[in-house]
Amino acid sequence: MKYDLIIIRYGEISTKGRNRGKFVDRLKRAIKHALSGHRAIKIEAGRDRMQILLNGEDSKVVTGKLKNVFGVQSLSPAIRSERDIDSIKSAAHSLMESVYEEGKTFKITAKRSDKTFELDTDGINQMFGAFILKNFPGLKVNVKNPDINLLIEVRKEAVYLSCVTIPGAGGLPLGTGGKAMLMISGGIDSPVAGFMMMKRGVELEAVHFHSPPFTSERAKQKVIDLVEKLSEVSGEILLHIVPFTELQQTIKNQIPENYSMTATRRFMLRITDAIREKHGGLAIVTGENLGQVASQTLESMYAINEVTNTPVLRPLLTMDKTEIIKMAEEIGTFETSILPYEDCCTIFVPSSPKTKPKKDKVIHYESFVDFEPIVERAIEGTETIRVTPGFGDRNQGLDDLF
Repeated sequence: MKYDLIIIRYGEISTKGRNRGKFVDRLKRAIKHALSGHRAIKIEAGRDRMQILLNGEDSKVVTGKLKNVFGVQSLSPAIRSERDIDSIKSAAHSLMESVYEEGKTFKITAKRSDKTFELDTDGINQMFGAFILKNFPGLKVNVKNPDINLLIEVRKEAVYLSCVTIPGAGGLPLGTGGKAMLMISGGIDSPVAGFMMMKRGVELEAVHFHSPPFTSERAKQKVIDLVEKLSEVSGEILLHIVPFTELQQTIKNQIPENYSMTATRRFMLRITDAIREKHGGLAIVTGENLGQVASQTLESMYAINEVTNTPVLRPLLTMDKTEIIKMAEEIGTFETSILPYEDCCTIFVPSSPKTKPKKDKVIHYESFVDFEPIVERAIEGTETIRVTPGFGDRNQGLDDLF
């Protein structure tokens, strides 16, 4: 079936009232980016929906890209007809023929935004219901839960027909929720947390802590690969790689073992906050899950969070691990996340970490060492990489610094 256009429905954007135009503009920009290789298409954005005029482009390829764009609630490939009854019948016949299977059920859903059309919505429903039953005797009517819903929409310029509704990614257009820094390890959780925040319109930059020689170049590449996968959603993500060896060794040598994990997380958060401030972020995102490990109890989070007033967003907080793994599989990060390369979160792990650390105690232990120069050196030594889709395929590695 050759389609003329794709109809995009907004979903949540429709609730935005006076700000709706800004969200629609952001969505249009995201769609232009997703379809940048399809030069023939034309995008027409209205208040209630958007139309992608295909102009000969492959509808399956375009639909496959559109359904992954945040802000798209659903989409339907459609055909355009002139406004006379015979033309509409011809278009409806072609459309139903492409999806017809004996025994299926259908209904007609008419929408008439142009009230000058010769039939009202009931008239359209009755005429075309009878037309489909006559030409496709193997079909039956089911107005409550049909297999096929033939939408006939009459507008001033033309009539549009569709019978397939494809779920979109939902959420909000990227960039409508501000910018945040994603603390990303090489594990399963943090890429999923980043994806969930992007679905809420948040633009991300990523921060990773690297501790050579205790963590390898393969561990670093693993994180780059995870960020590259997330960049398929946004187009690009800046990845800040923080040299953490000196600071982590100092913590190991100077902080009591059962408080070393708490101190490590505190310094990670401090450094991420400094990078956030430098790059204009508004929040920090983590993959923490309540009670999953010792550093993710409420007591630990309280002691760790003391180092910043910046909002720390934890979208996975109440999820089960099985739910997180399922989402990681769906977004394509799971197989990379389970590669056996250690990150700095898995080295120097104490045998009995404190699950209910006291804020005053960890501050007391940290006061025995002048950590400030070490923290500054870590911030100053941070590498920044612009990661885009296909980054690994181009073999740019870490030479693509700027």
